[in-house]
Amino acid sequence: MARLSICFLVFFLAIVGEAASNKPKKAKKCLDKKNYPVCFKTKDLYCPPQCPRECYVDCATCTPVCSRPPPPPPPPPPPPVKPKKAKKCSDKKNYPQCYKAKDLYCPPGCPRSCYVDCATCTPVCSKPSTPPPPPPTTSTPPVSSPPPPPTTSTPPVSSPPPPPPTTSTPPSSTPPPPTQNPPPPPDSSEAAPMRARCNNKKYTACYGQEHTCPSSCPSQCEVDCTICKAVCNCDRPGAVCQDPRFIGGDGITFYFHGKKDRDFCIVSDSNLHINAHFIGRRNEKMTRDFTWVQSLGILFGTHKLFIGAQKTATWDDSVDRLSLALDGEPIYLPDGEGMKWKAEISPSVTITRSSDANAVVIEAEGNFKIKAAVVPITQKDSRIHNYGIDSENCFAHLDLSFKFYTLSGDVNGVLGQTYGSNYVSRVKMGVLMPVLGGEKEFASSNIFATDCSAARFSGQHPISNSSENFEYANLHCASGIDGRGVVCKR
Repeated sequence: MARLSICFLVFFLAIVGEAASNKPKKAKKCLDKKNYPVCFKTKDLYCPPQCPRECYVDCATCTPVCSRPPPPPPPPPPPPVKPKKAKKCSDKKNYPQCYKAKDLYCPPGCPRSCYVDCATCTPVCSKPSTPPPPPPTTSTPPVSSPPPPPTTSTPPVSSPPPPPPTTSTPPSSTPPPPTQNPPPPPDSSEAAPMRARCNNKKYTACYGQEHTCPSSCPSQCEVDCTICKAVCNCDRPGAVCQDPRFIGGDGITFYFHGKKDRDFCIVSDSNLHINAHFIGRRNEKMTRDFTWVQSLGILFGTHKLFIGAQKTATWDDSVDRLSLALDGEPIYLPDGEGMKWKAEISPSVTITRSSDANAVVIEAEGNFKIKAAVVPITQKDSRIHNYGIDSENCFAHLDLSFKFYTLSGDVNGVLGQTYGSNYVSRVKMGVLMPVLGGEKEFASSNIFATDCSAARFSGQHPISNSSENFEYANLHCASGIDGRGVVCKR
């Protein structure tokens, strides 16, 4: 009986020892409290059976694993700090252009705040010194100088008559120079270089930053947000500058001079017809005119849209020179960038100011989008190209960009033909100035006429369009528009 009791006791102890050995071990808890707070608080996680000795909790999955999990990834970098706005230039009298400049941001090196240096119109960390007041000091001497001449004029009266005529001739020769000097200052188009900024919120590091236009294009540039740098519009596909240079839908550059005071169809399709009115000057040393586009007549469906640049002698960026009309009724667009006007017709037409004056974006739903800006021929341009522009007319004209949504393969016109499905360029490649002819083919009788030889307009949408399956180069223009099927005119 004693032996039986001993055997039973040994058997019982063996069972208890085996049960104790099969009890799972606790896993070492998750230690990453910051990134995985829930798993950090979790308790009583046990090792799986296949683990030989010990195990760990994987914080990412919050499950026990036999091998030590890799360390957590480093935290993401902090978001870029948005630059602070610089305190604007307050000298309106001496620096009107810089006084109007907005959204100038502090450079990275400035600790707290920064100021705009009115002379250079750039933000600086330290407060610039106040500009000296030379104009008041120079204006006072002339006022005090007139009294002496009357006192000196009495002696010549007693002297012989010959001296007075000799003294009168020098003053008669001196007045002409001052009369020739005044014209340059009023021309605001030759002021300090303009500034442009990135408006694409997708580029957070560059969005809102302003850049000065390059010296080669001080009055017309835009910021390429991908490289965060100001670039000349005339150096990008789609720009049309000088004595007009087009870049067509096929990416080929060509010139079309036309004739001054004439109308030419530049796009003609079944539901879109665009005529351009050319203005210009005749150069006696050349057999052609210098030409620019002064206005557009656009027909779509049963509607007529007019965009024009008003004639002006002295250019001022703050004075609006745009003329707009829809179906013969003038459009009065409120002043201020971002102001919008909409016509409830079919298709709807929306006009939005892209700057305080002289620049708009026009869109006809499902048909086209146009960016238009009025720009002058500057005195510098006239000197370089021998335009012969005088003070009576600065030849304000349109800088245009087109984007088309539905073009058929049969589209025609100076520009439109380059989007045709069977178009083969007639431009002679390899020459310095490849000129596209066809003045007779594209000539129209008036701004809204559809009687040019290349006309295709019927007022109906095309059955098939070539722009859906045809890749055009990305084009950019002085007025800022980009996309496929864009052209500029300056």
